[in-house]
Amino acid sequence: MIRRPRGHELGEIQALEARAGRLFADLGMDAVADDPPPGVPELREDLRRGLIWVATDDHDALVGYVRTGWIDDAPHLEQITVDPAFGRRGHGRALVARAEQWGRATGAGRMTLTTFRDVPWNAPYYRRLGWRELSSDAMGPELRAVRAAEAARGLDRWPRTAMVKDL
Repeated sequence: MIRRPRGHELGEIQALEARAGRLFADLGMDAVADDPPPGVPELREDLRRGLIWVATDDHDALVGYVRTGWIDDAPHLEQITVDPAFGRRGHGRALVARAEQWGRATGAGRMTLTTFRDVPWNAPYYRRLGWRELSSDAMGPELRAVRAAEAARGLDRWPRTAMVKDL
């Protein structure tokens, strides 16, 4: 089930993010694995603005979440995370679909994201869901700024890309 998180679940979202981050350590991407999750105040603001959803199991326990936002006046998929213990069961696909549904409801014609190009559950996964890579000259100024900030944080040590999906 996909629903809005409850205020008391925001700390659970942080713990879920930390667990999922460990998958990057398995690929030698310790800096990514150790990146702290968003703070509760940031998550609370996303909740207030209607920009975050969670996936739950049959017992209503959180198994994943998606955060969205706006970049260059278009919907942007900020983050999607699924607890590794619940991977490969369709939760990620359902969360992406919910984010895309939100994007369509805004009247926007496209949605963007940034991700790692070669990590199997990143760009290759999004490609299977109909996303395509976006060239730097096709990016708006805010998305270029996001990519520059990611590079400044050292994330380009592993190839990254921006992607787009027509809604």
